Amino acid sequence: MRTLDNTTRRPARLLLADGTVFHGIGFGADGESFGELVFNTGMVGYQEVLTDPSYYGQIVTMTYPLIGNYGINVDDVESRRPYVFGFVVREFAEAPSHHKSLGDLDSYLKRYGIVGIAGVDTRQLTKRIRSEGTLKAVLTTLNTPEEELLARLKERPWPTDQIDHVTTPVVYRCPGEGRRVVLMDFGSKAGVLRSLLARRCDVIVVPAHTTAEEVLSWQPTGVMLSNGPGDPEDAPYAVEAISLLLGKIPVFGICLGHQLMALACGATTEKLRFGHRGVNHPVKNLRTGRLTITSQNHGYVVNAASLADTDLELTHINQNDGTVEGLAHRRLPAFCVQYHPEARPGPDDSDALFDDFMEMMDAFAEGRWRSSAEAN
Repeated sequence: MRTLDNTTRRPARLLLADGTVFHGIGFGADGESFGELVFNTGMVGYQEVLTDPSYYGQIVTMTYPLIGNYGINVDDVESRRPYVFGFVVREFAEAPSHHKSLGDLDSYLKRYGIVGIAGVDTRQLTKRIRSEGTLKAVLTTLNTPEEELLARLKERPWPTDQIDHVTTPVVYRCPGEGRRVVLMDFGSKAGVLRSLLARRCDVIVVPAHTTAEEVLSWQPTGVMLSNGPGDPEDAPYAVEAISLLLGKIPVFGICLGHQLMALACGATTEKLRFGHRGVNHPVKNLRTGRLTITSQNHGYVVNAASLADTDLELTHINQNDGTVEGLAHRRLPAFCVQYHPEARPGPDDSDALFDDFMEMMDAFAEGRWRSSAEAN
């Protein structure tokens, strides 16, 4: 495995909105990229991170120091292309070594026009994000003066249309012999679809702006609310659709889908200081007392205090900071989790949640579903 040869690369800079500059060596594409600077703590899974639509609009820092060592393959993609706006690493491997590898990280980022920077002290950068919170940043290999970049960075508004850039533009179907599930695509990872197809579901994937009436026209057995990027409050159309679906059909939400379901039920959301992004986040199931290790990628969270005036029951909490990780409706067939039970990357400890969704759909269709209030 050959690592980066600094003598043949262009210099690159990472400029933060507070004026801090990190210097390094550019890889991937040449150019400039503006975005929200975040960090991911996973030791593996960089290809899944790159292709997760939830990272749209973000410059991602990998805290594990060596990235790219097992190359790029066709099995570990979560969407049709990378969605990160920039990639920050301590060191990347120019010549990967793995039996599945079909190419290297540098060429992959070049192909999709994504700027990368190596040689950065990612530990120091991560500590700054943790203390200052997520920041706007610009990653560049050009010679633009820092004063100009900083001025453009400060004037640049936070985006509000990320979902529109990652949702499917058309309805499509993945046929199956089992339960029919409408997957509302707010930026869904392929792992969500794979988990449904593994259970032989007949899956109809629909755009984010699909109305409740259009969803129900497919006569589904249940509705899946996917993950996705951005602030959930920027998607009132989705909140409205979900509010009209609740009670008519079983609903299961993941990550952004979890937040949107909470908003539809009257709760509120808030931005985390630096978010949860990694594959080792401990979550406690309050119903069973069981602890699971989860894969996470989110910058917003449901406000726990806002649950008091809703019909939502808190079912899971994050063991690191006590934030909301799971909810269930007390009267209707609907539940959601903040983390990713489909993993990729990460542990599959929570994969059984998809089985819970299957059982909920069957029970509702057969008239034997009971709310938690009735069960008690």
